[in-house]
Amino acid sequence: MSVKDLIIESLYAQLSEHLSKEEIDKLIEKPSNSEYGDYAFPVFTLAKIYRMAPNLIAEKVAAEIDSNLFEKINVVGAYINFFIKREEHAQNVIAEIIEKGQDYGRTDIGKNGNVPIDMSSPNIAKPMSMGHLRSTVLGESIALILEKINYKPIRINHLGDWGTQFGKLIVAYKGWGDEETVKSDPVNELVKLYVDFHEKAEENPELDDQARQAFKKLEDGDPEYTELWNWFKEESINEFKRVYQLLNINFDYYTGESFYNDKMGEILDLLEEKKISKIEQGATIVDLSKYDLPVALIKKSDGATLYLTRDLATAYYRKRTFDFVKSLYVVGNEQSDHFKQLKAVLKELGNEWSDDMHHIPFGLITLNGKKLSTRKGKIVLLEKVLLEAIEIADKQITAKNPDIENKDEIAKQVGVGAVVFHDLKSDRQNTFDFNLNDIVQFEGETGPYIQYTYARLNTILRKYGKEVATDHPYRLNDEHSWEIVKLLQQYPEVIIRAAEQFEPSVIAKYAISLAQLSNKYYAKVRILDENEELESRIQLVKAITIVLKDALSLLGIAAPEKM
Repeated sequence: MSVKDLIIESLYAQLSEHLSKEEIDKLIEKPSNSEYGDYAFPVFTLAKIYRMAPNLIAEKVAAEIDSNLFEKINVVGAYINFFIKREEHAQNVIAEIIEKGQDYGRTDIGKNGNVPIDMSSPNIAKPMSMGHLRSTVLGESIALILEKINYKPIRINHLGDWGTQFGKLIVAYKGWGDEETVKSDPVNELVKLYVDFHEKAEENPELDDQARQAFKKLEDGDPEYTELWNWFKEESINEFKRVYQLLNINFDYYTGESFYNDKMGEILDLLEEKKISKIEQGATIVDLSKYDLPVALIKKSDGATLYLTRDLATAYYRKRTFDFVKSLYVVGNEQSDHFKQLKAVLKELGNEWSDDMHHIPFGLITLNGKKLSTRKGKIVLLEKVLLEAIEIADKQITAKNPDIENKDEIAKQVGVGAVVFHDLKSDRQNTFDFNLNDIVQFEGETGPYIQYTYARLNTILRKYGKEVATDHPYRLNDEHSWEIVKLLQQYPEVIIRAAEQFEPSVIAKYAISLAQLSNKYYAKVRILDENEELESRIQLVKAITIVLKDALSLLGIAAPEKM
């Protein structure tokens, strides 16, 4: 039982008629100064029940708690302050972490339920840009966090492989493209054609009509256009996989928009059968005014389907295929209304499981304060950024430790980890500006700072040179080590909170706090000094390394043993 749970149980024994355990949990605070205890419980909410002054209520409740469970309990005004038996509690926490290792914090909340995660989803015939980083690394981290509590994530790359943009690309390729040039560097040359198309279309608007006609031919199965489209797609996926390999991310499915082309008819029929859709000016729509949402356009007057039509078919397919307990869409903030409409139409069709679908929105990455745009040619390639980060990391590692083994692999882990951590440390809905030189630093709230902390603590364990015993009496009760123990004990709760909120930054911020406390301890204490506390200090260091490594792993970041 955790410290907090012990306090909750102790208070609940006295207050069960007035407060639930959940209500008590929400009221418990952590004093900013440890002189006031490890935890505090304010009694203001009980004033109406007891009809007494808050300080008297606090004294009454405190007097009825079994004080043998705690080092001491005191009352200051309206607060009951709890002081934990440090050595006893720390012994239990540290022993549990060392014995469980990377299973510390693992629970069975998910009961192996399937969770498809729609993530990354780049457009074919375009390279992966920095704009794809967020969906990719957020989705991967959420998958890893859900795995930790025994959900079964299913990583789906819902490729943008259909739509009028391919009509534009075909028109550009056939109009002024060169086969040999494109074959020499397929994706980058296709991007140039795409950008050229938009520049030419501004002066020559009939190009847009040609693009619509070209896409219609593709939809109708024109052999030449289909062959071009398949070529664009194959080359794109090969390039994407190279980037995913750098990030150490693997997908279970690459099922893009085109996969659902033959599955939309059923949706249109269902909407008509249930009299949910109606025809207005030749277009098929669903009125969502009762949900306070704009009309959902299902099919245009020219017969063209839309993202919404395709996503309705996708939702049905995923429910039938995976029987999901949750279905996640890691897609930017700007698509919030789209997903509200998607869920509302599914609800109108009588699908209560639409409540298990969650849009996981996130803010933009900007460059010098400006949004990145492929159409305007303002593209920052993700692979190029990752390789540059690795190069910066390599120089810093060489300066610190020129003779280190496996330097290339460590530089990759640090450089890529720096980019990923920078993305995940902020609340996902925040927008942030990207500056690579600020990110690959061994100081400050960065990925390399946490990795370096982990590596430095492992150096201590190697110098200790013996197996870390869990049965050795734990003798530390100083403030610095106690703050670390309390933080280590919170880790399982942190994982659950991150999972419930689909928020990797909860883990990232925790890792920063643990690394900072650990470095303060490292600076103040001679850990390897031979005295009666040596084994206890080593136990603490071992526990920190286990939790730091696991926290990094839940963010999709490696933890090098040496740096």
